[in-house]
Amino acid sequence: MLHDNLLLILFLLFAVSMLALLSEKLKISYPIFLVIAGLIISFIPGVPTIKMDPDLIFVIFLPPLLYSAAWNTSWSEFWSLKRPISLLAIGLVIITATAVAFVSHTLIPDFSLALGFLLGGVISPPDAVAAASVFRDLKVPRRVIAVLEGESLINDASSLIVFRFALIALLTGQFVFWDAATNFLLVVIMGIIIGVAIANVAYLIHRFLPTTPSIDTALTLITPYLMYLTAEHFHYSGVLSVVSGGLFLSFRSSDIFAYNSRLQSLTVWNVMIFLLNGIVFILIGLQLQDIIKGIGNYSLPHTIMYAVVISLLTIVVRLLWVFPAAYIPRLINPAIIRREGKLGWKTVFIIGWSGMRGVVSLASALAIPLTLANGTGFPNRSLILFITFVVILFTLILQGLSLPFILRLMKLEIHENTEQQENEIRLRMATAVINYMETSCPKEIVEIPVFSRVKERYERMVEIAERNISADGDIAPSFLKTYRQLLLEIINIKRNELNKMHKGKQYADHLIKAKERELDLEEARTRKT
Repeated sequence: MLHDNLLLILFLLFAVSMLALLSEKLKISYPIFLVIAGLIISFIPGVPTIKMDPDLIFVIFLPPLLYSAAWNTSWSEFWSLKRPISLLAIGLVIITATAVAFVSHTLIPDFSLALGFLLGGVISPPDAVAAASVFRDLKVPRRVIAVLEGESLINDASSLIVFRFALIALLTGQFVFWDAATNFLLVVIMGIIIGVAIANVAYLIHRFLPTTPSIDTALTLITPYLMYLTAEHFHYSGVLSVVSGGLFLSFRSSDIFAYNSRLQSLTVWNVMIFLLNGIVFILIGLQLQDIIKGIGNYSLPHTIMYAVVISLLTIVVRLLWVFPAAYIPRLINPAIIRREGKLGWKTVFIIGWSGMRGVVSLASALAIPLTLANGTGFPNRSLILFITFVVILFTLILQGLSLPFILRLMKLEIHENTEQQENEIRLRMATAVINYMETSCPKEIVEIPVFSRVKERYERMVEIAERNISADGDIAPSFLKTYRQLLLEIINIKRNELNKMHKGKQYADHLIKAKERELDLEEARTRKT
């Protein structure tokens, strides 16, 4: 049994890698391609039915996926965009869940309002991974990416809280609004407190104990599970615990990780998140046959009709929400326009059309218990799973495949001067190096040719702001050790200047992080020579 399960897991990992490779060749976003591929594979005779324990879905998949999303989210961008993010991640989730609840209750026979809110909680959060994979090769304003990333962090938490309360109402048969509201605040606040508390412990370990890159990487893998399981053990929000803790550690990452720890952990996390996302997306397709068998009294054509109507509802509700949410606050408070500038309707529409569903929706649906407290089967579980599957497939294909075409058709203008900011960052780091050399080693600059060449290199960088300028000539063996030490000190000077810029919030965080990675690679290369 263990051998069979292990073989199946390895097959899925291999299939994800090969299918993602094929999606690259076909220029199709890999989440879309994996869902379709999983659906096709499920109809191949002899393919085993994959059944997953609902209790393990959240525990296995959510902590690392949420932690990775929080880690890659810029805190300064997140905070500066807190108003649009909150309107999407909280307001839109509640509106979507409510609309889905009442429409599904009205549309589907014997489908209670509590089941409707459960379904609404499942399918209300869009998936940033799907949107990011579509936007990867397209020119999109940074604001769009930042809003979608920030939304995906908070809407996961808000939708799962709706899901939790609807599930409690179904399992216990009781729901008191004031008790639920009080419990909601407690769940949110304590989840955040637990996440930040564990993040502080992890920070102290990384910062003050003699860790190695392998230990640092292992701790980053363990930390999100500790945050999630601790919060859930006390019946608080594990999602918000992971998100808040991840944001805290991401902001302090420059203080706690050496270059080699950053490089190693980044590589490990990229591989793990790719495989986890891939497995979930392919599972969406592989689950379909088994879900159809469990639909029960509902005919397949009617079930498809219910799912398509609800899919269209989620798209329409989002589009109807984003425009008032974007423009009404600006009408009420003109200071927003002065602070943030004008917001074109094309940008708002792209945010509204980027509501593809994905990992969290499937994980929530699969986490619905198989039975109620009295041992009877959970009502309409397979129907909810089927509708969730169709909503994911429908939004991924319709919105995901059409986004590149819409962007080309709109000819969205991007006014961000990213190249100029990169040049400014590069020039400031080079200037800091020149100032350091002139102060600390003026004699060596005059007497030792290799020192003067290093200074000249950075002077050229200041003058022409150009990448990858290396010193000419061979390095004399007698100066090799001193030369390497100088290069490492120079890297440290640039890193300190970069940290000042990061703390001063003068430039976009994603540009700072890109330069930090360049320094990490430069340091790794220098230490190996």
